[in-house]
Amino acid sequence: MEVLVALQGVEDKAERRKRAVRRGQTALDALDALKLGVLSGTLDQPALNQLKSAAAELTAATGEPGLDQVLADIDLRVQVEIAKLSRR
Repeated sequence: MEVLVALQGVEDKAERRKRAVRRGQTALDALDALKLGVLSGTLDQPALNQLKSAAAELTAATGEPGLDQVLADIDLRVQVEIAKLSRR
């Protein structure tokens, strides 16, 4: 029984990768929404909140150097946009 409980706690590498890709896509979607808001002049607080939420999700490492680098690049872009908006 203990073995089954232990195995349930072990995260599958493919599942970890899938979640990381999903988090990256969510952050890119938030950046797109931000871009549309800025271009249309309708930037609102929910768009900024979505971006901040996406940023918080990007910190978990996947163990795959290439994917981790892409996520780090997305996170950097998100942080830059949040900083720019915070200055306004």
